[in-house]
Amino acid sequence: MDAKAKRFLLCGVSVFAAIGFAAPVSAQDQQLPQINVTDTRLQGTSRFGPNTWGGIVTGTAGIVGASTTVITAEDIARSPEQTLPAILSREPGVQVQNPFGGVNAARSQVDMRGFGAAAASNTLFLLNGRRINDLDIQSVDLAAIPRESIERIEITRGGSGVVLYGDGAIGGVINIITKNGVGVKPGGRIDGAFGSFGYREGNASVYGSNGPWSANIFSNATASQGYRDNNEYRQSAGVGDFRYSTDAGSFYLNLSADDQSIGLPGARRVQPNIGMNKLVTERQGAVTPYDWAAKQGQNITGGFTRMLAPGWELIVDGGVRRKADQSQFFFATENAASTSGRAATDTTLTTASVTPRVKVDSTIFGLPTKAIGGFDYYRSSYDSDRPMILGAAPIHQYDLTQSNAGFYWQQSVSILPTTDISAGGRIQQTKIHARDEFNAAAPGAVPLVCFPPFGCFGDQAGIPYDSSETNRAYHLGAEHRFNENFAVFGRMAQSFRVPNVDERVGTVTGLSGIPVPFNLRTQKSHDYEGGVRLRFGALNVQWSMYDMHLTDEIHFRFGPEPLFEVTNTNLDPTRRYGHETIATYNVTDAFRLKGGLAFTRAKFIEGQFAGNDIPLVSKWTGSAGFSWDVMPKWLTLDTVVRYIGQRRMDNDQNNLQPLTPAHTIVDVRIGGEIEKFFWSFAVQNVFDVDYFDYAIASPFPFGFGSTLGTYNAYPQPGRAYMLKAGVTW
Repeated sequence: MDAKAKRFLLCGVSVFAAIGFAAPVSAQDQQLPQINVTDTRLQGTSRFGPNTWGGIVTGTAGIVGASTTVITAEDIARSPEQTLPAILSREPGVQVQNPFGGVNAARSQVDMRGFGAAAASNTLFLLNGRRINDLDIQSVDLAAIPRESIERIEITRGGSGVVLYGDGAIGGVINIITKNGVGVKPGGRIDGAFGSFGYREGNASVYGSNGPWSANIFSNATASQGYRDNNEYRQSAGVGDFRYSTDAGSFYLNLSADDQSIGLPGARRVQPNIGMNKLVTERQGAVTPYDWAAKQGQNITGGFTRMLAPGWELIVDGGVRRKADQSQFFFATENAASTSGRAATDTTLTTASVTPRVKVDSTIFGLPTKAIGGFDYYRSSYDSDRPMILGAAPIHQYDLTQSNAGFYWQQSVSILPTTDISAGGRIQQTKIHARDEFNAAAPGAVPLVCFPPFGCFGDQAGIPYDSSETNRAYHLGAEHRFNENFAVFGRMAQSFRVPNVDERVGTVTGLSGIPVPFNLRTQKSHDYEGGVRLRFGALNVQWSMYDMHLTDEIHFRFGPEPLFEVTNTNLDPTRRYGHETIATYNVTDAFRLKGGLAFTRAKFIEGQFAGNDIPLVSKWTGSAGFSWDVMPKWLTLDTVVRYIGQRRMDNDQNNLQPLTPAHTIVDVRIGGEIEKFFWSFAVQNVFDVDYFDYAIASPFPFGFGSTLGTYNAYPQPGRAYMLKAGVTW
């Protein structure tokens, strides 16, 4: 079945991409909702035509010259996939890793354009135009954002987003726009869901407006036993949006909070030299039966907009985001019971920000122009205790503060009714203050011991670190429409990524006896992209190719024998290149097809691994699906086929270990509405495929007991069901 589905998928996408040129879809059918400047900084200038072709965005709503797509609230509601990472994985160029059991996609990593283990630090997430990536290495927890609160998701590929939003957007930007109650009649919604593996979910929301006042409140609660042992999951979250809007300006306040806990079952070991394959014998077992992690988050954001003059608007906003993380790891394994603590973390990360900007919509020498410019200031404070067990004296206490201050300006001009160009730049200063306090008397500490002249062994504090550096980014882009059927676009960008706090801490951790600083060099990238957009009646096709060159890429390493240390380092130059195709075809008003195909190559180009693939990046990924209104609103059917190709396992820079197997997943959903009642029934992984998308390879393929073929894998759920129903009023 897997091979047949793969052939079906690739053939279907190829047919989509080959059909050709075409006539426009009507603007009434394709026009996106009005973009609110508090939601997004994407700017375009085109003087005519719709700004999206079947979800493929032109320069009128995206960064001119960039590959941009939009996922609407209806797309999300009708998706057979139940999590945002799975929905995003349908889009070309987006890959996902699930190292925590896959339950509700908790702490999944979304990867744009092939960054593997460092995906979370190279894909920038925004909530209503404001960055929500934290200073640590942990990925943005999309499970904490209620799906019903989302109006749309804007995906902008490549490094051009660094100009508008700052560092960390080398792979691309994903902007989640939530609903607001402006102009909406008062109402509400409540629903519940039940599914496989003890899954339970409840959602409630109220919304509406009264004169200039409006409000939206969304809340949800989720619980699951999880697919594997020790994979129990609990989460609650809420989002509130409050606004006062007039023609001259507006005030708004956004509040959110979430609370999550999850069991960490660990990996399934495959070791051929001793005949072990727990992916087969004990797939749902847990090597760490007691390990767990928890997280609590709070966010407050407020601001106002004001029309300064016709075509000139001022937006001033700011906020505070706080995240507390706790985790506990034990010596216990599935074969040896123990309640002795092995390691623990107790971390608080607080980020304060202010981001004033001005938006211009005017003309220059009679040419339409749009521009946006402003100042971003973010200050993050990271306090982390690392004891052997929670409540004990910490072995290490890390205290890091990082501030980013950046000025940016981006302008787009329609030099012809058929041609848009854009240019922008950012200059950003980053200041870092890092300290580590080591307590040699704490339980579990390994004090430093020296054996002259042989050297030293043991732990010690990292070298204090203070630095200030300035980085620059730019974007140049253009789009030209030859006619209503054929357009070309292209861009080039310079971008950067400052090391996150966990990467800096990772350079310090170790027992080598050598004092280590927190220092890592800033990652730099130059990328180029070009593509075409085609329309043929109800068919819309976008194809683009890109080339990205990086220096000082920040990477995780698992060190050599005998200490097996983990550390982070700057790599020799690396490269990404590939192409992406997305196509939609409305067979009828009631039956619609969508497909995507991406080739992504990420490789080392210099140094000891030159020519090798970077781990955790599939060369080929794709999706194909259809939406069918069997009986409009009363009965709908949606099906998606997703193909994920082979990828090198984490830590296999040598490219000597096996690859993760390619897999094809089929998801199906039926649903409908009757008056104010709605329902749906979905099946994920219809054919019950055994698969995993994350694994860690042994770094010693020709030593240490001949571990070629040895790896730890994190299996994903088999077939799962979900029944959902609710009412609106």
